Parts: sequence; structure tokens; C-alpha cells
Amino acid sequence: MTAMNKIPATIITGFLGAGKTTLVRHILANADGRRIALIINEFGDVGVDGEVLKGCGDETCNEDDIVELANGCICCTVADEFIPVITALITRDDRPDHIIIETSGLALPQPLVKAFNWPEISAAVTVDGVVSVVDAPALAAGRFAHDLVAIDKQRRADSELDHESPLHELFEDQLSAADMVLINKADLIDDQTLSNLTADLKKEIRKGAPLVPTRHGKMDIDALLGISAAAESDLETRQSHHELAGEDDHDHDDFVTFAVNISEVANRNQLLDNLKKLIETHDILRIKGFAAITGSPSRLVVQAVGPRIDSYFDQQWNSNEPRQTSLVIIGLKGINETEIRSQLAG
Repeated sequence: MTAMNKIPATIITGFLGAGKTTLVRHILANADGRRIALIINEFGDVGVDGEVLKGCGDETCNEDDIVELANGCICCTVADEFIPVITALITRDDRPDHIIIETSGLALPQPLVKAFNWPEISAAVTVDGVVSVVDAPALAAGRFAHDLVAIDKQRRADSELDHESPLHELFEDQLSAADMVLINKADLIDDQTLSNLTADLKKEIRKGAPLVPTRHGKMDIDALLGISAAAESDLETRQSHHELAGEDDHDHDDFVTFAVNISEVANRNQLLDNLKKLIETHDILRIKGFAAITGSPSRLVVQAVGPRIDSYFDQQWNSNEPRQTSLVIIGLKGINETEIRSQLAG
């Protein structure tokens, strides 16, 4: 699939209350015939539902196009939740024209951008742009967000959160990854304050990223959804605070993938136990594929994300189809491929 045929995705970042959901509502209300799929991770600020989708028409958007990821910060659950969801969207018969991802305000955008290089989605989706929404009156008052208590409550409620980045570091990361920064609620500050705020933000953002004052998240949709940044191919200019400091406590890149083909497996439980041991001893992120079980006329579907392994028989083997076990392994760089192949073959 060429870059021209890839589905564009827009990642919207910003702290709770900055106006991300208002911006999403504006996008959906002005979709102009585009079929928009929406992935929402901002639990605690969910205001998008079936009523909102009426703005882009029944023929182009419906409730099936909204997916809510409410199990924690999206950048901490990339392999567990985001990859399966985005894969399901792009393999549908009625693929969306554009994907909007509203992140949690606590999310680091860089790991999410990196995830678009995963084998399952890299050939089908590209990051059209990362858009950061900032709260103008809050920034003018010396805060990163209007309601810091609500953000702290959100942080404490997220059991999956695996980074304790201070707000100033999160804000820095959101700006450094952005292709466009929306200074929202600009109507609530005076012109001079807006000018000073714009000058301050220009020192923090990526070179060439525009700063756009907005009111109620309203702006030209064609400009917002037509950035064509291919951000996943431009990671060097989007480094996080920890990467710039020589740290990386949130490493989701440097992955490898390979396929393992072996003969029939004598016992289903034996195979699953073997896979469980492999996951426990190696840096395996995902396992997917089919297995041939001796004595069974049907193939066994195997899906493993982290320590969770799901399996089920889906259909009988075709007469012209070789009965073999074929598994795709996705893991972190440095994974012992030779040992994994040996253990599966044994």
C-alpha cells in the first residue's frame, strides 16, 4: 500500500479541560462527507456520543465508529489496547477515511506516534498530524490546566499509568511532538496576553509548527486534517523530555517481528503452556497466528498480548492448505529469536 492510500490519523493531545472534546465535536460536525473513526482515551472528560456523530451524517459516521479506551493512559497500553483497536478499524470492509485519536491528558504522545511503525498498521495508516490543544487562560495564569485537582484525580484513578512525569514535562512532550498547536479559549484573554503567550510558546514548539488561536476549538477542518506530516517517519524531531535527557522510561520502539512455522502440535494445552513460558522469559509483546493440533479438523487461532493468551478454533483446514503451525512473534530489539524458534520447534 502506498503512502497515498494510507488512512490518515490525527492525534489530539492536551490536558483535561483544554478543549480536546470540543475540538472533536467540531471536526465531526464539519466532516463534509468524510467517514471519521474516533478513538477516545480521555476518560473523565467523555462528551462524545451517538448524538455528536449526527453532525457528519448517518451515511458516513455511526456509533460503531467510536471506540472508547477507558482502561488507562493510551501510551501505557499501546500493545494491549491501541494496536488491536487500530488493526480492527483498518481491516473493516467499511474502512474510515480518517481516524481521530483523542488521548488522555496524561499521555506521552511520542510512544503513540512510534506505535504507527508496528508491522500490523504501518502499511495501512499514517499519522497525518499531532495536534496539541492548550488552555490559553490557564497558561496566562501560570498553570498548565484549568483544574489541577481534576488532573491529579485522573492520575490517581489510572492504575495502568506507568510514568510519573510532572505536568511541566508532559506539557513539554505534548508541544515537542505537535505539528500544530491550538491556543484554545483565546477569546477569554486579551490581545496583549495572547501575543505574550504566543511568543512564549514559540520557544517551546517544533520548528515550523503553527500556533493557531481558537475559540471553542473551531478552525478550518481542511487545514487541521490535511497536515500530511507522516509523523511516524519523523521521530527524531519529536523527542520526549526523557529522550533529550538521555533517559527512556517509556520505550515502545525498537521492536522486531518474525514468523515461526512448525509442524502440527500434539496438544493444545501444551502449546499454550509453551507460549506462556516464552512470554515470561523473553521480551515478547505479541504473538498471533494459527496452529494445527493433531486430531483436530479445525485450525486454532492464537492471540497473545502481554501475558494474556486467547485461543479458539475458527474453521476447518482446507484440503489444499498445509496443516502447519504459523505464528508471528513481535518483541523488543534484542529478543533471542534463535532460542524462541528452538523452543517452539521442540
